[in-house]
Amino acid sequence: MIISNRTARRRPKSLVPAGIGVLALLAVLPAIPATAAPAQEPPAPAAGPVSYRPLTPAERRTSAQLDALQGDPARLKGFFAALPKGADLHNHLSGAVTTEYLIQLAGENGLCIDATDTAVQPPCGPGTRPAADARTDAEFRLRIVRAWSMQDFPADRSGHDHFFDTFGKFGEATRDRGKLLANVADTVVAQNQFYLETLVTPASDSARKLAESVGYDADLAAFHRKLVAGGKLDKVVAEAVREADAADAQFREAARCDTRRPAPGCRLPVRWISQVSRGSSPERVFTQMAVGLRLAERDPRFVAVNLVQPEDGESALRNYSLQMRMLQYLRTQYPDVRLTLHAGELTPGLVKPEDLTFHIREAVLVAGAERIGHGVDLVHEDDWRGLARTMAERRVAVEVPFSSNKQILGVAGDDHPFDTYRRYGVPVVLATDDPGVSRIDISHEYQYARDTYGLGYAELKDLARASLEYAFVDGAGLWATGPGRTAYRPVRACAGSRPGFAPPAPACARHLEENPKAAIQWRQEAAFAGFERRYGGSR
Repeated sequence: MIISNRTARRRPKSLVPAGIGVLALLAVLPAIPATAAPAQEPPAPAAGPVSYRPLTPAERRTSAQLDALQGDPARLKGFFAALPKGADLHNHLSGAVTTEYLIQLAGENGLCIDATDTAVQPPCGPGTRPAADARTDAEFRLRIVRAWSMQDFPADRSGHDHFFDTFGKFGEATRDRGKLLANVADTVVAQNQFYLETLVTPASDSARKLAESVGYDADLAAFHRKLVAGGKLDKVVAEAVREADAADAQFREAARCDTRRPAPGCRLPVRWISQVSRGSSPERVFTQMAVGLRLAERDPRFVAVNLVQPEDGESALRNYSLQMRMLQYLRTQYPDVRLTLHAGELTPGLVKPEDLTFHIREAVLVAGAERIGHGVDLVHEDDWRGLARTMAERRVAVEVPFSSNKQILGVAGDDHPFDTYRRYGVPVVLATDDPGVSRIDISHEYQYARDTYGLGYAELKDLARASLEYAFVDGAGLWATGPGRTAYRPVRACAGSRPGFAPPAPACARHLEENPKAAIQWRQEAAFAGFERRYGGSR
């Protein structure tokens, strides 16, 4: 797993300008009705999606096999489990851990479970019982699982509050970041993925204390100077680095990385994204942003900043535009740090109509987000078609976690803008969000895309490719062009090399050695070659 300070490298400034994305384009279908759009929607724009690329012989055979498996649920599940699935770019570490492992950690750490099924510190007084009791009491264990996840949650009820409440209930069990990562990394590898970006909150308490001591200043430049003055901000960043060092060491021990029998997750490249609590006070939000951006500038294990907590929360709604302006300013101070934002995780009825009209737009055009998460309220944005065109032109990708969108917002199928984004040529990547809470995995999300939107094998393959194209990984990629009539065409150095069939030619080997992104993509292409031999026969 690539998370150490020694092996990670900072992205060269010239490779990917902020807000532009990588060169390869995500494959999109020919024009189809935008299912989430109003009834009077006009035809697709003239600069709409390109024609879908032709299939290779191996892809045609694999596609035919996928079609043949439709009546065999067990074998179909095996197909999607074996399918190479790129990267998970929208993953909250604490929400990604399996609930069973959280219960195990709670027991090992001597935590107690109170009457609201919340993990609390010992001693276990009246109204509480040891979490360790769940090892032998199946009924108690099931009660915790239901409280800490979406397990058995009624399908006819809104899961919004229950979903977000789970984090407060199991929070005390998530203090061992390295152990959490070991659990998640093994799952990611088992799901045939090749890279992970996961969200954590660095130096949370120290950032809070710094914000409170400095106080808010509406002059953002002056506020930033106050945070930096006297090395105050750097002290918090140094603490965050020490936290990451400790998590790294704990991970390597838990995953047995330095033994003869390392866990599968040891080989997974991982990067951290610093999360900011958008529901906090303005001074705390700005300070957390500054910590995350300065940390990513100083420590290559951290690559980006994101905002978390419910977007429909009172404070998050009231301060949304202010927070976008905060990021706009801070990115002038930290121009090389990447940015992905939860934006548009809203629906009519959840918030006032006017709150649906600008969140994605401001995330992209004001804050300069290179990716957004969820983007569910697209068609309620002012001039949403123009916004979609802009996102397509700038290659701003949308991270789509189908299951959490359904569980939190009740949005699924034709009500989801997945096809609308693709129709307008906006890059889309599939993600899990909080798979531990949702009780799903990335294979489930890919199969959902196939079953719900009729995607073919090549489209699923290109979704997996896109997740690596839009990852915040150092270096240039493997691809010179994206799909269309030319499909994914390799860069010149690797044009004559065939992943999965022979070692790369010398020029290609140098390209892979110099560019971590290309190297990860090569590994996925080699996996696709093996997958297509298994399901489609030899080429």
